Amino acid sequence: MHFFDIENILVTVFGYPLSYVECIGTIMGLFAVWFAAKQHIITWPASLINVTCFFAVFYQVQLYSDMFLQVYFFGISVYGWVIWKMQKQEGKPIQRLSNKQRIQILIWIAALTGIFGYFIQHLHDYFPSVFQHPAAFPYVDSFIAVASIFANTLLARRIFENWVLWIVIDAICIFVYALKHILFISFEYFIFFFMASYGLYEWVKIMKDEKRLSTR
Repeated sequence: MHFFDIENILVTVFGYPLSYVECIGTIMGLFAVWFAAKQHIITWPASLINVTCFFAVFYQVQLYSDMFLQVYFFGISVYGWVIWKMQKQEGKPIQRLSNKQRIQILIWIAALTGIFGYFIQHLHDYFPSVFQHPAAFPYVDSFIAVASIFANTLLARRIFENWVLWIVIDAICIFVYALKHILFISFEYFIFFFMASYGLYEWVKIMKDEKRLSTR
């Protein structure tokens, strides 16, 4: 057994066997969201560890959309790390989307969910040697993946609406991961739901402070 094997159990919590990889990934994910809410750049290295661990977990429980999503998250975490460092030096404030941009994002999410969901649904047919089992919840899982891509991109660019998307995503993830019996990750997303709500509240306060300072 190796570190990334979900059968490599660290401890049993209330009858649930918690693997090393799920535990470390979950802890790093919590750190990443907390520091994002605080606009602290440490969110990005914590995210890199989180997505590496979750890539292994999602592959082993046949949540292939989420597995592919971690590859994107890895890249956007590196991007976010660089962008936040540059924006901090420039003192760039939090941005908001226009109503037109919000509608465009919703349309893109719906369209890409349909396309990606169809691909994921047939992934075991296309690559049977790699994906030996059919994908679980292909369209719901694809929505999570697509919406998360938009949410994390908005977060990397310090755009306020990322928190609204994260609240919706986290609410869905709680149930999907519970149904796949990865209960520690499901519980993590339960915490994420409230942390995203806190992030929304915190960024509203920051924007008010930035607006007040800009009018002086």
